[in-house]
Amino acid sequence: MKNCLILTAMADEFVAEVARLASSPIPISAYTNVHDARKAYSGETILFGNPAMIVELLPELPNIEWIQSSWAGVTPFIEHDRRDYVLTGVKDVFGPQMSEYTLGYLLAHELKINERLAEQRKHNWYQAHSGNLAGKQLGIMGTGSIGQHIAMSARAMGLEVIGLSRSGRSTAEIANVLPVKELHKFLGQCDHVVSTLPDTPTTQNLLDAEALAHLPAHACFVNVGRGSVIDDDALVTALNRGSLAGAVLDVFDEEPLPDDSPFWDTPNLSITAHISAISHPLLLVPIFVENYQRFLRGETLKHIVDFEHGY
Repeated sequence: MKNCLILTAMADEFVAEVARLASSPIPISAYTNVHDARKAYSGETILFGNPAMIVELLPELPNIEWIQSSWAGVTPFIEHDRRDYVLTGVKDVFGPQMSEYTLGYLLAHELKINERLAEQRKHNWYQAHSGNLAGKQLGIMGTGSIGQHIAMSARAMGLEVIGLSRSGRSTAEIANVLPVKELHKFLGQCDHVVSTLPDTPTTQNLLDAEALAHLPAHACFVNVGRGSVIDDDALVTALNRGSLAGAVLDVFDEEPLPDDSPFWDTPNLSITAHISAISHPLLLVPIFVENYQRFLRGETLKHIVDFEHGY
């Protein structure tokens, strides 16, 4: 058996779920903070948990063989120099949550929910016409498991979908996919856009002022991927000018969002605190347990991250 160190704020819940699912006991040390993990480290070669916490320990752990991330995004590991271990991510678990988040906010945008609440507070009988999602085209930036689940859910609501990916290859859920080099063409075909893209050198500031200008003025942009994909100043300018109807941001370059960020006071912008999908043990532990058994048998692990591509 291989010893494992679990490091996450929900360490106790993770340990309990591992014990429930594993066919035989897995030797685990579990900690909720870096300080305690550092003091108690006893040579574990497998780590599972929060990337931002684990990466603080990387220089001090000489014999790491495998790290299982509890996040969909693995930027802390990608940005670190050390790469002498196998890194695995999580896939096929966050799609339902992110689909509900994305389509919920797009519905709120079309139905003018925020406007109606504001008028209600003023005791106004507000009869502005609503828009609708059915028949419109949703652009999905990133056609991995999350993007495909959003596409499936969007079609169920009558939306057409078009995808954007590095390769431009069609997927099981998105037949029409354009490559990133055709970004402007892609944006010109969208009524609304959601980004699920990871943080990589090729995605940073992908949506700059020139790109945003290709979106129709009625579009709403939703970001559940990584904050680095959008040029913040360009987005604020577009919303202030009214050349973009709305935006919903769940991810940011700096989190928590600073008090002096212009985003707080930008019109038609909804902000959430990176909550579009929650890393719950019930979702993540099954991936770890299966990979742990594969690791012991010398088999290829699921969801191995390519350090060069960043996902």
